[in-house]
Amino acid sequence: MTDYPGFAFEVTRTVTADPDWPSAARTGVLTTPHGTVQTPAFIFCATRGAIRGVLPAQAKAEGTQFVLGNTYHLMLQPGAERIAEMGGLHRMMGWDGPMLTDSGGFQIFSLGQGSGAKEIKGNRNSTRDPSLLRIEEEGATFRSYIDGAKITLTPEDSIRIQRGIGADIILVLDECTPYHVDRNYTANSMALTHRWAERSIAEFGKAEEGSAGPQALYGITQGGVYEDLRRESAEFTAAQPYFGYAVGGCLGGDAAEMDEVVKIAMAPLNAATPVARPIHLLGVGSVRDVWNGAAKGIDTFDCVNPTRLARHGSAYIRPGLGETEDGRDFINLKNARFRDDDGPLDPECDCATCTSVSRAYVHHLVKASEINAGQLLAVHNVRFMNRLMQAVRDAIAADDYAARWKHWVEG
Repeated sequence: MTDYPGFAFEVTRTVTADPDWPSAARTGVLTTPHGTVQTPAFIFCATRGAIRGVLPAQAKAEGTQFVLGNTYHLMLQPGAERIAEMGGLHRMMGWDGPMLTDSGGFQIFSLGQGSGAKEIKGNRNSTRDPSLLRIEEEGATFRSYIDGAKITLTPEDSIRIQRGIGADIILVLDECTPYHVDRNYTANSMALTHRWAERSIAEFGKAEEGSAGPQALYGITQGGVYEDLRRESAEFTAAQPYFGYAVGGCLGGDAAEMDEVVKIAMAPLNAATPVARPIHLLGVGSVRDVWNGAAKGIDTFDCVNPTRLARHGSAYIRPGLGETEDGRDFINLKNARFRDDDGPLDPECDCATCTSVSRAYVHHLVKASEINAGQLLAVHNVRFMNRLMQAVRDAIAADDYAARWKHWVEG
C-alpha cells in the first residue's frame, strides 16, 4: 500500500449488539493535513469554491467538517494554475478544514448522455446535446460552457488539475454511466475507467504533493446496476494502492435498487484490505440514504441538495416528525400554510436560523425573492445534515441503530 504522509483512517467502533439491524456501520477518525473528520460525515459541495449561501465561518459554526470542490467547474474558472498561484483552494476560499475534489467524471456523464428520468441521482432536467462530448481512450472532449472552447480532459490532466486546486483528497478520472445504457456499454465503460485509473495512479506518483500540501488518492468503483460488473470493479479498485475508495456511477432507478447496488459494491471493498480504508458514496445525501448507506459501512457522503433546496425555498426536517409526505425530508416555505407560523423552521434544530427567525419570516422572504431567504435556509440545511450525521454516529456508539433509524426516518 502506498504511503500517504499526513493521512490516516482509524475505525473506532462498529455496530455489534443490535439484533434487529445486522449492520456494517462504523465510526471512525479520518486524519488529513488540514484536520480530522469524525465519521460517518457529510461533505458539503463548494462547487466553484463556495458553499452557496454559507460563508466558511458559518459552515464551521454549524458543525461542518469537510467540503468538496468541483474539478470540472474550477478548471474552467478560475483555472487550476490561478488557484495554485493563490496558494490552493483552501487559502483562496478561506476554508482551513479537510477538502475533497472529484475528478470531473460526473460532468462527463451529465454533459454527454445526460440522465434518464429513472436515474436516482441524476439531473432530471438534463437536455444537453450528446454531440458536445466525445469519450475515447485518451480522455473526454467537451466544449467549455464559459467560452465554447473545445477541451480534452485526460486522466493525467485531472490529476494535475487537482494538484493545482490542492484538495486533501483527490479522485481518479472515471466515466459515470447513466441508467439507460445497456450491459455491454456499461462493461466497456468500466474497463475504460479501470485503464484511466491506472494512468491516474501513475500520474499521481510523479509529484509528492499539491499546491496546499500532501494529498491522498481515492479510486472509484463503477459497474452500473449489474452485480457481476459491480463486484469486478470493486475488486479491481480494492487491489490498487489507494488511500480510500468511492462508490460511484449509476446506483439504480429507485431507493431499493440503490441499496442493493451499494451493498454489492461494498462487500469487496470491506473484505479485500487488511487495513480499513475510508469509503465515500458519491452524490447521495437524503436522510434515508445516509442511514442506509452508513449501515453498509459508508464513511462519507456528498450531495448538492442542502444548498440547492435552500435556493428553492425548502428546509430539511426530520421525516419522523410527520410534517412531510411521500418520503420527503424537507418542507417548502413557499407554501401558504407557513404565512402565519411563528415557530422555528425546525423545532429540533439549534442553528443560527432556527434560533433567531420564524417560518413566517422565511416564508415572507421567499415570496419576496429576497436573497436572505436562501442564506437563512442554507445555514439551517447545513446544520441539519451535520445533526443527522451526529445522530448516526451516536446510534453506532449506543448500539441502537435500528431504533434511531426508525426515529429519524419513520417516527
